[in-house]
Order: sequence, then structure tokens, then C-alpha cells
Amino acid sequence: MKYRDYYEILGVSKSATPQEIKKAYRKLAKKYHPDLNGGSEEAAEKLKEVNEAYDVLSDESKKQKYDQFGSAYHDGMNFDPSQYGYTYTSGTGGFSDFFETLFGNGGFSGAKNFRGGFSSSDIFGGFGGSSRKQRNRYDLEQFISLEDAYKGGNREVYVSLQGQNRKIEIKWPAGITGGKKIKVKGDRFGIDGDIYVKINIESKDELEGIDIIKDVEVYPWEAYFGTKKTIETLEGKIKVNIPKNIQTDKKIKIAKKGFKDMKSNIGDLYLRIKIVNPINLDKEKEEIYRQLMEG
Repeated sequence: MKYRDYYEILGVSKSATPQEIKKAYRKLAKKYHPDLNGGSEEAAEKLKEVNEAYDVLSDESKKQKYDQFGSAYHDGMNFDPSQYGYTYTSGTGGFSDFFETLFGNGGFSGAKNFRGGFSSSDIFGGFGGSSRKQRNRYDLEQFISLEDAYKGGNREVYVSLQGQNRKIEIKWPAGITGGKKIKVKGDRFGIDGDIYVKINIESKDELEGIDIIKDVEVYPWEAYFGTKKTIETLEGKIKVNIPKNIQTDKKIKIAKKGFKDMKSNIGDLYLRIKIVNPINLDKEKEEIYRQLMEG
């Protein structure tokens, strides 16, 4: 059986802290996100490895158990489970044979935690939870775009539980803001307990409360003479006048074009100017630049 080096898969050392392990996991989970890899099967397999590695290294009891074997093996070498009193088990539910053999039943039987899987439209971070009055609670983090948060939506995702992938549906309302949690009743999906989904918003634009800050690049001559720019907003494209003699980091306020929250409060859009130089110039423009430099 092939030994799996979970530390190598996540790219962390054996002395890595839980925070470092989580940070490495999130980075790789985004890297192999199906939406960013055109549905690549290779990326999907990589993501399964990353999820499996994180499931073990983020759980102290599993990590301790796994570390008992790590000193004698390297990734790619044969691992004989019988030497340690284990019986070979074929992987199910997306887990490797190595994982199933060491932890059994997907490693989750009686465990307090389980970790998130993936779907073609979602990557999320760690699950974790505890029993409360004989009812389990599981927590996960889900990343959505600013546009999805603005419009609301739903997604079907897979979670790994007791060695099997369970498909659940997550719905969020229009105007949800980062850090909010959504409760999903596990009974609907054959899960003993409730799932609490923490929403994280990812965007190249900055979201401050319900105000949006968007960087707008202009060339030096556009900044000097002023210009017009077409700007993408959450409600579509708009034309904006950039005044002359504007400086880098100057902000232009567009009222009521920001984010609308669940209470229908609407923020403002701020365009933050970034003056950039062209990478390539034709000879005529280059000569103008040279003359300006020479004074």
C-alpha cells in the first residue's frame, strides 16, 4: 500500500502550528478549486488529497496516530499495515486505502469533527463541532463572490462524514455580509445534527461595511487632462467622469452604487485612482516622454 505523506501534500513541516496547517490548506484548496481549473480531473484528485491531508493533520488525535508511522516511511514507499496490527481496507467515499486502513470508517466514527469536501462550484474550509444535548453541531466556512452575496443564491456541496460524501444544499439570502452564519438542518440530508455555514466573501474590490472601494487605473495623461471610464457595478456598467489633475489614491464617490444588505441599506461606491504607466509605447509617445524628462 502506498504511504501518504500528508505534510508534503500540504507543504508544511511536522512542527507546523494548527494555524499554519489551516493557512496552507486554504491556499491549496483555492489553487485546485474546480471553477479555476476548468473541471480538470487532475485538479479534483489533487483537491481530494489536500482535503484528506487536512482532515488528518487538523485533528490532534488523528495526527498523533498518523505520526507514529511517519518516521519510517516516505511518500511513494510501500506501507504494510499488518506490521502495525491493521487490516487492509479499500477506500470508500473519496478516501484513500491508506486513510481508510489507519482510521477505519473514514476515520470519523465517534469523532467530534469532520472536514469539508468540495463540489464543482465550491471550496470551503474546516468543519468542526461538538455534541450539544445529544445533537451534533458542525461548522464550515464557505467562500462566495461579492456578486453572489449581493444577489443571493444556493449551492450543492459535498461534505465528508463517516467515510462518505454527503451532498447538502446551502442557501443564502441576497445581501448577506461576511461573517454571517447560515443554519442547515442536517436531518434533510441524512446527517445527525445541524450544520452552521460561515460565509466568507472573496472579491478583488474592498468591502467596508456596505461601501465598496474599487481601484481604477488611469494613464498619466488621462489623470492630467481628465477622462471617462466605464465602471462595472453590482447593478451593471456606468460611465464615470474622471476629473483633470487627479492624483493617485484620490477617491471618487458614487452614491448608492455600493452593496445592499439584507435590510435594504445601500452603501456607496468609491473609485480609488491608480496612475499607471504603459508598458509599451510607440516611438511618438516615447519621444514625448523623453522630452518631458529632459525638461
